[in-house]
Amino acid sequence: MEPPVRCSWPGHDPLYCDYHDTEWGVPEWDDRALWEKLILDGFQAGLSWITILKKREAFRAAFDGFDPERVARYGEADVARLLGDAGIVRSRAKIEAAIGSARAYLDMRERGEAFAPFLWDFVDGRPVQNAWASVREAPTQTPTSEAMAKALKSRGFRFCGPVIVYAFMQATGLVNDHVTSCFRWSEVQSLGARKAGS
Repeated sequence: MEPPVRCSWPGHDPLYCDYHDTEWGVPEWDDRALWEKLILDGFQAGLSWITILKKREAFRAAFDGFDPERVARYGEADVARLLGDAGIVRSRAKIEAAIGSARAYLDMRERGEAFAPFLWDFVDGRPVQNAWASVREAPTQTPTSEAMAKALKSRGFRFCGPVIVYAFMQATGLVNDHVTSCFRWSEVQSLGARKAGS
């Protein structure tokens, strides 16, 4: 049986191919899941996504399942614990940014600003459907990712520049950047037909 035609970036790594085939580009509407992915994308800064993907379960264990309420309460002892955890990326700046981002997430919620609607408003509640023939055509950042990054930073998030934010938008289906020859392009396009919260 012939393997499916997919975007070129996963190569032949089974974990990466599974991620591409089942997660990447699928519209995510859940507040907490979106927050988790943004934090993981922040940890990716300067690294490859496959590095983070291989460590994702270790990250989830280390960060209490990415429960923002628990992460927001982390203190110096937790930072020390995380810095000693070989299963994750041991960067003090990124760890402290994740804790700060949990607090920012909760601050937004307390003000009545739910995370998913806040993010989806940047694309008018529907995934942007691109039609690239090659992965080289896809941008690394856009005016929308610049605006989202600025808005996140103004709320206290860190490690969320426009390039990181665009990668986050691609991964969580705010944009469909599967190439048109990829079997997932049309599948993901159909998943984006419904609006967030509808």
